[in-house]
Amino acid sequence: MTINSYRDLKVWQLGISLTKQVYLLTRDFPKSETYGLSSQMQRAAVSIPSNLAEGHARDSTQEFLRFIAIALGSLAELETQLIVAE
Repeated sequence: MTINSYRDLKVWQLGISLTKQVYLLTRDFPKSETYGLSSQMQRAAVSIPSNLAEGHARDSTQEFLRFIAIALGSLAELETQLIVAE
């Protein structure tokens, strides 16, 4: 399979799916969390596929790897926030 776009990356597709799930989950959070935990979780989730897309658009493999590392950091952040929300 040829990768012509970041949209062809399975990990990007999964990141989009995860982001949608986070938005569905956080809409049921208490109103007191609108600008707190729910907002942080949404931003962390959006950051995952966003960094994969940006890294793929860069000119070098080294830069792409750097953005993958940033996406992994956002994933760890989101995982922590999900544990706190639980």
